[in-house]
Amino acid sequence: MNLGENIGNIGRSSFDHKDGHRSHKRNLGDVIWSAIGAAVAIGLALWLVTDDHSMLLLASLGGSTVFLFALTDAEAAQPRALFAGHLGGALIGILCFQFFGDALWVSVVALVLTMVVMVATRTIHPPAGANPLLMVQHHANFLALLKPVGLGVLAIFLVDMIWSRLRPGKRYRREWIIR
Repeated sequence: MNLGENIGNIGRSSFDHKDGHRSHKRNLGDVIWSAIGAAVAIGLALWLVTDDHSMLLLASLGGSTVFLFALTDAEAAQPRALFAGHLGGALIGILCFQFFGDALWVSVVALVLTMVVMVATRTIHPPAGANPLLMVQHHANFLALLKPVGLGVLAIFLVDMIWSRLRPGKRYRREWIIR
């Protein structure tokens, strides 16, 4: 696969849902539209929540931005996975730190618990797997669920929802519940 074919996949899942074959069709306008939307979303999120202590806590939002703007049909790009993954992973990390401290094994347990919860609830959002590790290592408290995590996730989600509706003929599937 060459670079042109890879760029052709931006904004779509890697499979054509109608016949099960890989789809590599994507026009340059869609790629540019997705790139501008991603820049606006992550820029807003960083502007809203960045301070001396939150830059590393926002690292997982970069991966989320890629899912929302480049892999729009992926299960991981759906709102239920985005919100539950980030907030659930952060909560698990905070709880593990609050009860057990910041030892290496606590980070391991927090990550594994987050993964199990995401799998069990069908809310897998891979970038959110960083959150429990970051919460433990940064000694986060429950306010981190609001800022930077909640506010950052909400910012990229709102930009994505607006951005996807501004493009004529493009309405991306958004699922809040599991079918």
